[in-house]
Amino acid sequence: MNPSEYSRMRSLEDHYWWFVGRRQLALRLLRATVPEGRGARVLDLGCGTGAVLEEVSAEYWGAGVDLSPLALQFCSQRGCRRLARASGVNLPVRTGSLDSILALDVFEHIELHREAMREAWRALKPGGALILSVPAFRSLWGPHDVALMHFRRYRRRELESLLREAGFRQVRVSYSVFFLFPLVWAIRQVERARPGPAKASLPRVPGWMNSLLIRLQAIEGAVLQRLRLPWGSSLVAIALKDE
Repeated sequence: MNPSEYSRMRSLEDHYWWFVGRRQLALRLLRATVPEGRGARVLDLGCGTGAVLEEVSAEYWGAGVDLSPLALQFCSQRGCRRLARASGVNLPVRTGSLDSILALDVFEHIELHREAMREAWRALKPGGALILSVPAFRSLWGPHDVALMHFRRYRRRELESLLREAGFRQVRVSYSVFFLFPLVWAIRQVERARPGPAKASLPRVPGWMNSLLIRLQAIEGAVLQRLRLPWGSSLVAIALKDE
């Protein structure tokens, strides 16, 4: 990811609706899947600037890895201590040592994403959970993806197939950012036609709308735990390693 995007992420992720909604959903799924609390070992793969890892570490034994020294510096400034610079295809952990891995919008950044999914499977304990999100639908490809240095966007069946190929047998995948999908699609089409350098699409919204969107994403998260949503700008998956 471009270094300027890390600084932008750090300035927004504590309050901007997209970051907050994604983080709340991930923690909701983690708590439902790995309820052991502080005894459970959770790795934040691609920990970015640390908002997710900070919250995970308040409830679990949390650690983070990222390839960017700038990202790890931001994590350290938050007080996160278990940090390592590493690639998703070569995690610095023992085989079968983790209860869960969070990988929020990470695999699209990894060229060898199949190998990275197999590496996550290796690092998890039997019964451990990989909880991930990735961007969905090639039709949404645009300057946002270029600025964030994505290799791809995914469809649901493709992601399910990749996770099973990596060794996971219990896999549940759903689209997310469901309610806002038509708006996201329209914005991405406009961005494609707009000249200028590529940058991540995080439109400014007034405070009242930001709060409303956070609540909307919380409602969607509750629905997503029970139902598989048929479309959305992202995909969310829980993949369990067999006992």
